Amino acid sequence: MINCSLIISFYERIEYLKLLFAGLNRQTYKNFEVVIADDGSGTNVVQQIENITKQSPFPVTHVWHEKIGFRKNKILNTAIEASNTDYLIFIDGDCIPHSEFIKEHIKYRQEGICLTGRRVNLSRAITEKLTIEKIKNGYLEKKLLHLIADSIRGNSSHVEKGIYFKMNFLREFVNKKKRGLLGCNFSVHKKDIFGINGFDERYEAPSIGEDSDVQYRLELTGVEIKSLNNIALQYHLYHSLQPRLQTNLDLFAEIKSSKKAFTHYWIKQNKE
Repeated sequence: MINCSLIISFYERIEYLKLLFAGLNRQTYKNFEVVIADDGSGTNVVQQIENITKQSPFPVTHVWHEKIGFRKNKILNTAIEASNTDYLIFIDGDCIPHSEFIKEHIKYRQEGICLTGRRVNLSRAITEKLTIEKIKNGYLEKKLLHLIADSIRGNSSHVEKGIYFKMNFLREFVNKKKRGLLGCNFSVHKKDIFGINGFDERYEAPSIGEDSDVQYRLELTGVEIKSLNNIALQYHLYHSLQPRLQTNLDLFAEIKSSKKAFTHYWIKQNKE
């Protein structure tokens, strides 16, 4: 029985999405659906997503809206509404999940807890060598020493976050320290995200709006952020950094000043 929804934020990078889906096909936990939150990809990409969906062994829903600037938070809210389960796992379309990724999010889910993992940042060279077959064969999990060597050369980064700990005492030790919510790797009960009325759609640039803001407002409602460092792993495919705008910082400062968990800037406002 399907009992969790994997929400993928996505725009245009169809080759990366294919690699992500290859990673999903390796998941040891199978009882999940996928909702692709598409921030306005072009017609050709949408057609390819339809082909991927037809071949997928798990249910896939594709939600899309017209491209009018950066509206990631808006399409994420649409994806939440389109999901069919009570537990949501969020991942970006340029990340490859470890084969135990979904299983670990499900294993640790609790009432009143939001889980957050971490990711390895892959270099351009390693990203360009990846293929669907390599992902299916567990290349990233098997080649940790190769990633470490690449990191030593100053290319890939945060490779230590790609070490998968199986022993409970190690898991507990590395997660004693509180860590912030990572927008590309977190999970939460749907009722808790409804409790803050979802993502604030006023954020129209990357960063803060899909992680720091969500964490702040969840914590105002009493939801605790719990780290799954070295447990719920993923690998971030290389791309150039997107600009971080001051407008996001200003908006977040305004929200913290108001100390209000519930945002009125969600798609629900348009339905009332």
